[in-house]
Amino acid sequence: MPQLIRHSKFRVRYSIFKNFNIRCSGIFLLTLLFQNIHAQQPPTDTLAPQQLREVTVTSNEAPGMGLTRLRAVEGMAIYEGKKSEVVRLDAITANLATNNARQVFARVAGLNIWESDGAGLQLGIGGRGLSPNRTSNFNTRQNGYDMSADALGYPESYYTPPMEALSRIEVVRGAASLQYGTQFGGMLNFVMRQPGGDRPFQYVGRQTAGSFGFINSFNSIGGNLHHGKVGYYAFFQRKQGNGWRPNSQFELNNGYIDLHIQATERLMIDLEYTGMGYEAQQPGGLTDTQFEEDARRSFRARNWFQVRWNMGLIGLEYRITDRTRVSSRTFGLYAGRDALGNLSPVNNIDFGGNRDLISGTFKNIGNETRLLHRYAIGERENTLVVGARIYSGHSTARQGEASAGNDPDFTFLHPDNVERSDFIFPNYNYAAFAENIFWLSPKFTLTPGVRFENIQTFAEGYYQQRVYDFAGNLIAENRETENLSRKRSFMLFGLGASFKPRPGVEFYGNFSQNYRAINFTDLRIENPNGRVDPNIRDERGYTADLGFRSRIGDWFYADITAFYLAYRDRIGLLLRSDEPPLYNDYRLRTNIADARNLGIEAFAELNFWRLLLPRDSSTRVSLFVNTSFIDARYVHTDDPGIRNRRVEFVAPVTLRTGLSFARGPLRANINWAFTAEHFTDATNARRTASAVNGVIPAYTVADLSCAYRWRFLSFETGCNNLFDQRYFTRRAEAYPGPGIIPADGRSFYVTLELRL
Repeated sequence: MPQLIRHSKFRVRYSIFKNFNIRCSGIFLLTLLFQNIHAQQPPTDTLAPQQLREVTVTSNEAPGMGLTRLRAVEGMAIYEGKKSEVVRLDAITANLATNNARQVFARVAGLNIWESDGAGLQLGIGGRGLSPNRTSNFNTRQNGYDMSADALGYPESYYTPPMEALSRIEVVRGAASLQYGTQFGGMLNFVMRQPGGDRPFQYVGRQTAGSFGFINSFNSIGGNLHHGKVGYYAFFQRKQGNGWRPNSQFELNNGYIDLHIQATERLMIDLEYTGMGYEAQQPGGLTDTQFEEDARRSFRARNWFQVRWNMGLIGLEYRITDRTRVSSRTFGLYAGRDALGNLSPVNNIDFGGNRDLISGTFKNIGNETRLLHRYAIGERENTLVVGARIYSGHSTARQGEASAGNDPDFTFLHPDNVERSDFIFPNYNYAAFAENIFWLSPKFTLTPGVRFENIQTFAEGYYQQRVYDFAGNLIAENRETENLSRKRSFMLFGLGASFKPRPGVEFYGNFSQNYRAINFTDLRIENPNGRVDPNIRDERGYTADLGFRSRIGDWFYADITAFYLAYRDRIGLLLRSDEPPLYNDYRLRTNIADARNLGIEAFAELNFWRLLLPRDSSTRVSLFVNTSFIDARYVHTDDPGIRNRRVEFVAPVTLRTGLSFARGPLRANINWAFTAEHFTDATNARRTASAVNGVIPAYTVADLSCAYRWRFLSFETGCNNLFDQRYFTRRAEAYPGPGIIPADGRSFYVTLELRL
């Protein structure tokens, strides 16, 4: 059968990478074992007595607070002088069974949240004017390693960890470009519950039932074995439902296992595996008129989507001395996604016929090695982190015709010669970084950083070029073969500063350069609702933060930040209707213009009860307020149609607030959220016939959650979208649309938790 041309250089590069990675891991282990044997030898000299400096340990954790920040040094990373937020899952009352992002991220300022489904199958969040599409503008990680499809070639995440399995979620804004990657959005890290504890076995089971046939079963085990030398944590989740709209059924299975092995006093080994798969029917989008008439309608009964996700990690952490640690983490992904159905605009009736199938696979492997060293200059203790990253990704994308039926048959009619396109996308990344905290005084720190990046992206395959007459008939079809490559190397710089005039009060500032490499994966997907400019270029820019945060005991926490994002050649969406035969509206993804986003993000939480009755620790009544004001505009362009227009996906005002109550085993929480009107393309179109472009009207939504714990049992219940509002958060150009994707109406849930 005809196969894609695969140059030997791709195979050689991949083989070299694997061999290099295996050899590095072997050398690393041998070195650590030799050092450990040497360290266990009896000392030849008697250590002289030394007077140690006094060390004050402070914590950012405030009991009862749902949001805190990362410490200056957390694990093997530096966060001093950076905008960071930590969502503590055990401190909030929310519908965790559905991964309800509106509730989970209610305390994180400046986020635009897409609500594409009511089951939480995919997470879509963007910050400070970046598209929420599958969280692709964040460097998304699980336990500190990559979880997106392809960090370079296709940085979208079809996998979302179950919130019931998480201990916390870490969010670091644009300054994360130096330690984690080049992204404008920063880093989003999902931290699983860790192995260990004081028991050899513990079971937690959470069974949830909800509206529209929703059923979720989450079961986990964990504990310590062999006198604490082996810790384990594992879970399995099964989720299914019918959905709020017709043609919205889904099934999901998700499993995870994590082993921590204390091989020696100095060496810790971490082994992880995640496996997830789901299948979901897609009800399709709506036009504005259809949404206004009945938001629950569906005009697509033949659209389906499936995902297969497998991730693994081998982590080694070695304590060379009390001041120096090194970690090496090798991670990999083997995954795929398939989208099946009718991609035509929703204002076109589906008369049947062969469906379109887009199939993608993702295979990548990488290694990140870090060294953290604490050292003294005079009386000051400083911290240095240096690291290196080597990464190889290999994605494929095929598009062709599939069956004319209604069932989820994800097979091509002509698998040996698909009709639309057939591509492979190898890419390679080599990076090194360094950051250092300099304590210039007991109250003032500077944290400079630098990152070197070498990015190589390739595309090889073919696509079909079709020509239609004005009646819509196909009159010509040619196969075009492509062999593309782009290689670039560059440096990123940053500087952070922190001033702490007294305990609990901090002024911080940060400047970091950012870079976003375009990927070839988007270029050759045929979509009647969207196009991609073949001459699209990489983005460059920087992020600057200036903020203030304060914590007073366990009853008050606040974080206020002013930020500025600068883009050069920002990639965005333009509304066009200039292609025959029908001149339908479509979105062109291209370098639109330079852009700048500036704004203020503010969060504050106050525990009234603790303030009024400080001796009563059994009761908590707290109020949080989270708001952002953002002005994002296109600048430096000769196109009057977009000059000074608002950047798409940026709500100028968001306001989220909530009141929570806890007394003994009882907890209750009510959240309210407002998002102002915003647009989906750079021309700021308000309404189009296909509905793939237009305004996102302002909307408000409220949620109520309650929980009660009795010994080893917990009972939770709640109502999402309490007042049954009709609203939407996105307009899709392809799956799961195209068109308006309505958010779910009012729904209820009940959860029973058993702990043994």
